[in-house]
Amino acid sequence: MKLTTLVLFWILPLGLNAQDSTQKLSFQPTIHVRSFWMSTSYQKDFKDDFAWGNSLSLGIKSNYLQKWYFRASIRGFLNTWSSDIYANDPLTNRDNRYETGLFDLLNRGDKAFLSFENLSLAYKSTKWEIEIGRMGVNTPWINPQDGRLAPTLMEGLRLGFNPSSDWKVSGWFIHRLRVRGTKDWLRPGETVGIFPVARDVNGLPSQYFNNTESRSILISEVEKESEWGTFNFSNTWAAHLFSTYWFQWERDWNREEKTSFFFTGLQLGFQHGIRNGGNDNPLLAFKDPSDQNWVVSTRVGWKNSKVEAHLNTSILRGKGRWLSPREWGKDAWYTFIPRERNEGYESLEALTAYFSFQYRRNIQLFGHMGFHWLPDIGDPLANKYAFPSYRQVNLGVKFHPKNYQKLDFQILVMNKEALGSQNLSPTQRYNKVEMIHLNIIANWSLN
Repeated sequence: MKLTTLVLFWILPLGLNAQDSTQKLSFQPTIHVRSFWMSTSYQKDFKDDFAWGNSLSLGIKSNYLQKWYFRASIRGFLNTWSSDIYANDPLTNRDNRYETGLFDLLNRGDKAFLSFENLSLAYKSTKWEIEIGRMGVNTPWINPQDGRLAPTLMEGLRLGFNPSSDWKVSGWFIHRLRVRGTKDWLRPGETVGIFPVARDVNGLPSQYFNNTESRSILISEVEKESEWGTFNFSNTWAAHLFSTYWFQWERDWNREEKTSFFFTGLQLGFQHGIRNGGNDNPLLAFKDPSDQNWVVSTRVGWKNSKVEAHLNTSILRGKGRWLSPREWGKDAWYTFIPRERNEGYESLEALTAYFSFQYRRNIQLFGHMGFHWLPDIGDPLANKYAFPSYRQVNLGVKFHPKNYQKLDFQILVMNKEALGSQNLSPTQRYNKVEMIHLNIIANWSLN
C-alpha cells in the first residue's frame, strides 16, 4: 500500500496535468495550515501543561469533465513548543489526556513527523456518487472530530445515490482509519485503545488495546426530506464489536414565512454487541456481546439572523455499556459538548444549552453549558472511566478577518467541575474536573 500511495501521489498528477490542453480537465493545489495552542490548568494539586502544535497539508485536486475527481495530500506535524507533556502527573502517576493528542499518541515524543492523508478517485453524476481510496468521513458515529491538528480520515469505499431530490441513500465500507492524534493508517480494531482504555467491567485495567479484532466497518444511511422535516436513519456495523442503529428527525417551523423560527429535533438510538466483542477471551474483549442499550435525545431551539439558542436532553439506559471508540469521533447525541464525551456508561442523564451571537458578519460569540449525571463511580460496569457527574461550561469566539477570507481563528475556554459534594480521589479529578482548558486555533486554507 505504501508503494502504491507513492506512485499515485507523484505519477497520476503529472499525467493529468499533461492533458490540460484539452480544456476538459482542471488542476489546482491544495494547502491547509493549522496552528493550535492548547493548555490545561488546575487550581491545585496537579501539574499544568501546554503545547503549541502546527501542521501543514500540501496536495492537489483535479476533475475531468466535472465528473471524475482526484485528490491527494500529505501533512507534516511539528511540536513547536510544549511543557513536559509526556511526563506523568506526580500526584496521580497518570499521563496527560489533552495536549499529547495534538501529536502522535503511538510514537510519543516525536517532535516532527509526516502522514499521508487523502488519496482518492471519485465519480459524480446527478444521481450517483462513488469514491475509493483515502478520504474524509462524516457520519453520526465515525466523523472527523476535528479538535486537534488533523481530522480522522478513512480508507475504503463511499457510495451515494439520489433517486430524487428528496431522497438520499449513502454507504461506507471502511478498511482502515487514520484517527486524530496518530499518523498511521490502521485497521479499525488496531485503533481501539489508542486513547485511554480505563477499566474493565471488573474494575481492573482494560486489556483490549492491541487485542481487538475488527477488520472493517460498514455504514448505511437513508435520508428523506419532506414537509414534516428531515428524517435520517443509519446503521454503523463494526465487525466483531457492535451494531448501532440511529434515527433522527429535525424540523424548522415556519422558516419560509419568518425571519426568526423555532426548530426541533429527536434522536433515537439502539446498540447491541455482536460476535465476540473483539476477542474470544472476555478479559481482552472491547465489548460484551450481550450488551443492549438505548438512548433518547431531544432538541428545541430558536434562531434568527444573529442569534441561535437551543436546549438539549439525553437519556441513556440498558444493559451493559454503550461503547463507541473515542478514536472514531464525537458523540452523535444532541447533548454533546466539545472536549468531552459521554461514552462507556450504562446509564446517563444530560441537559445542555447552547447560545451563539453573530456580533458582526465576521465575529461569532458562542457558549455551551451542560449538566451530566453519570452512574456511581464505584460501579465499573456502569461507569468505565470512573468519571464523576459534572458540569461543563464552554465559552468561545470565531473570527474571520475581512481582508483575509482564507484565514480564520477560534478561541475556546472550557471549565469542568464535579456536581455536588462528591468525595473524589486525585485520580478521579485529574484529567476530568476542576480544570480550565484553553484552545487557540488558526487555520489558513487554499482548496
